[in-house]
Amino acid sequence: MGKPLDRMTGNRTAAFFDLDKTIIASSSALAFSKPLLRQGLINRRAALKSAYAQLVFSLSGADADRTERLRAQISALCSGWDVAQVSAIVQETLHDVVDPLVYAEATEIIASHKADGHDVIVLSATGAEVVQPIAEMLGADSWVATRMEIVDGRYSGNVEFYCYGEQKAAAAQQLAETHGYELQHCHAYTDSSTDLPLLEAVGNPCAVNPDRALRKLADERGWPMLTFNKPVSLRSRLPGAGATAVALGVGVGAVAAGATWYGLRHRRKGH
Repeated sequence: MGKPLDRMTGNRTAAFFDLDKTIIASSSALAFSKPLLRQGLINRRAALKSAYAQLVFSLSGADADRTERLRAQISALCSGWDVAQVSAIVQETLHDVVDPLVYAEATEIIASHKADGHDVIVLSATGAEVVQPIAEMLGADSWVATRMEIVDGRYSGNVEFYCYGEQKAAAAQQLAETHGYELQHCHAYTDSSTDLPLLEAVGNPCAVNPDRALRKLADERGWPMLTFNKPVSLRSRLPGAGATAVALGVGVGAVAAGATWYGLRHRRKGH
């Protein structure tokens, strides 16, 4: 369930963020196909399939069937991989692969929540080995991700916990019970209609770059809809800063569309 939060009690507020196409402009797992190819974990054919899947994912959105197929493909693909090697590849290439894909608008809203004392939590169907370092890079307080079964230091190809759909909402509920969040005061941001259970679990749902089904639902229910379209390199904007400082500094130092929207809405609600 990610790193433990320091604050264990009290009527606290959390902001739950999906990862792919909400915080970053890509599928986080598929974004690492090139470094995995270079290290020999996948072949060129598998890399091309990943690139094609990413294209389809980007053009048409991640509905339940497509997401399930991608999950099955990735699970089968990584069967037998050495866990330590994968973690090392992710750590070594994280900034080169992910840093340019992070939406500036997402970092601004994350910074606004943190400035208001809210805990920021990343919930993602992507594997923990990828989600953890990205969440830490962004300065998130905690994260929950899909966990693959590990046998003798290698992935077996089986999934222990799939952080998707109802399970993502259940993870938010468990965190709320553990850390004293009142879900009616919490926020959730996602692009996918498959995260409807999570959006319905909180009092402040928000659709970000919504797929067709989520756009329709958000319109019917009067939920806010945001468009993030500015993936930027965090390091290029604040060279020399630490990863967490970069993620927070971009938002705190800029009064841009995402932070402005959140601040105005926050003040109107009076909490």
